[in-house]
Amino acid sequence: MTNDRLTLAVLGPGGTGGLLAGLLARAGHRVICLSGDETAQALRTGGIRVRSAQFGDFTAPVEADTELREPVDACLITVKHTALDAALTRVPPGALGDALLVPLLNGVEHPAFLRARYRADRVAPAVVRVESTRTAPGLIEHGSPFTEIDLTGDPVPRPRLDALAAVLGAAGPVTRVCGDETSALWAKMSFLAPFALLTTRHGVPLGDVRTCHREELVALVAETAAVGAACGAPVDPAGALARYDAFPPGTKSSMQRDAEAGRPLELDAIGGALLRAAERHGVSVPVTERLVRELRAAGH
Repeated sequence: MTNDRLTLAVLGPGGTGGLLAGLLARAGHRVICLSGDETAQALRTGGIRVRSAQFGDFTAPVEADTELREPVDACLITVKHTALDAALTRVPPGALGDALLVPLLNGVEHPAFLRARYRADRVAPAVVRVESTRTAPGLIEHGSPFTEIDLTGDPVPRPRLDALAAVLGAAGPVTRVCGDETSALWAKMSFLAPFALLTTRHGVPLGDVRTCHREELVALVAETAAVGAACGAPVDPAGALARYDAFPPGTKSSMQRDAEAGRPLELDAIGGALLRAAERHGVSVPVTERLVRELRAAGH
């Protein structure tokens, strides 16, 4: 992989995937978006339209199909965890060639799942920090003043990671290669789990969580940090709390937004995965257990 024109597939051109597809296409790469028929047709005719304070407003032409039919340099997986199994039918292992498979999913369990299905040494998990929404097929509203990607993958040759990071970085997102996959995934998980579980359980934005439900927040941060440490990831509970306190008070988690819209929640990928890791390592997580139980009882 070089910095020349690449062929890149994006599975799930929603908020995050659509933004990255648009940026990569604008940078001159060939982008194939993989989606359902309706979205694919909209993308073929209208391209991807991005409205972004960070990157400007632009339209980028992309190709679109319902299934990957040729080798690519990399395939970004940007669907929600709840749609992952069904979406992967659009990416037959034989079609990928030597491509890197780059899941930008929440949680910590998907890399093992993907490595059982595809080439283990080509699965390169990434952590993305961005707020971006698909308001209609091919129409992307990018709201955050930042777009950051941490690219990792313990069994992946480092030159492959560095080359893809250079391509992504040149297209716009601040992109880093992290040498320790476990640490990268748990850094996201340790911030996301308390934020997602509490905003969704109480139906309030982060500002109310950190004031009205601070005791729960502190306990959940401590539990998540303990599980992360048991899994081999460095932890910083005080730093996590400081990050929550620095966010705008109206901030909502994506899980909370899904709940408000009646969409399936990534509860198992976040809360369930946290509980399973805690059980494996014998870590007590009573607050997490209660919150997940209450969310499941509410029909989530």
